[in-house]
Amino acid sequence: MTAAVAFPALAALPRIDLAELDERAALQSRVDRKYIVPVGEADWLLERLAPHAAVLDIDGVLHFTYESLYFDTPDLSSYLRTAHRHRRRFKIRTRTYVDSGSCWLEVKVPGPRGSTVKYRVPHELGQRHTVGTGRAFVDEVFGRHGLAGGDRAELTPVLRTAYLRFTLLLPDTDSRVTVDTDLRWTADGRELRLPGTAIVETKTGAAASGADRRLWRRGHRPVAISKYATGLAALRTDLPAAPWRRVLRRHFSAVREELNHG
Repeated sequence: MTAAVAFPALAALPRIDLAELDERAALQSRVDRKYIVPVGEADWLLERLAPHAAVLDIDGVLHFTYESLYFDTPDLSSYLRTAHRHRRRFKIRTRTYVDSGSCWLEVKVPGPRGSTVKYRVPHELGQRHTVGTGRAFVDEVFGRHGLAGGDRAELTPVLRTAYLRFTLLLPDTDSRVTVDTDLRWTADGRELRLPGTAIVETKTGAAASGADRRLWRRGHRPVAISKYATGLAALRTDLPAAPWRRVLRRHFSAVREELNHG
């Protein structure tokens, strides 16, 4: 279902299609900086970037519904390696673009100098709840990055996320900015939401983007947040969560308390 556009300034921006965005700013190897801000601050940022940005347009839609399903081993190897900052960590998910009905299987691993490398292949929409026929792809990425052996264990769905996203291209630096709202996490039948909150993510080569510099001047700093790991830690207080403790305390404490007493 197509979401109503919550940011009116989007409609006035120049449009860019997915092919051109991927050509100019695919950034499969990239530096990601994430910020958690009130939705009003995301709107402020959009207004400041508008003279220097283009918005992703797919068949006339500017604001998209995303669903991701994250997979892990029975002993939560992906989560625990991230929690303990293991050098050879990984993340596996299916990502569904609800508006278009397309689905991808993605594997993310650390790259050089703090970057992230993402590999992805098309995935059958009807198979989005399983790695299924994409297991050979996952194993190939694991082998390439020294993640063979124990990580070839069964992969099962652990956490579902859903949110609304718009994507900007900053042509001067060929960098991307994404803004996610209506954030939801679901695991084991429990759902957590962050109403009124946005996650802004900048995706650059190495140098900070204009979006980063504006957020810094506004008093916002990048935070350690992983939609998978932070979301699972918020829903499961029995798990180690040192890298996200500050984010959990500042942004998730109220909804966690409500969830635990609901």
